[in-house]
Amino acid sequence: MQGLSDDLKKIKDKIGNPDKNVSREFQIYGYELAEKLDDLAHKSLYIRLAKVTPRGILEKALSFVLDYPNAQSKAKLFMYKYKQLKNESGN
Repeated sequence: MQGLSDDLKKIKDKIGNPDKNVSREFQIYGYELAEKLDDLAHKSLYIRLAKVTPRGILEKALSFVLDYPNAQSKAKLFMYKYKQLKNESGN
């Protein structure tokens, strides 16, 4: 459990407000998604997606986005692929 507590501390430091209640793994994953997509303004959306969506779908969508390094909007591309994968899986 030491690894998770270290990750939580890193995320709290990145957020900048140590009073933030980052205590779950999905919160860390959602925040990291927002960072990778350069969309910290919508980090709550990614945290919510990390909570309710199977991780495989999010990983595939992120992988799709990272294959396009010159994308104008990584967030829009992510949401496009996420929606497509979600419809294919029937969830």
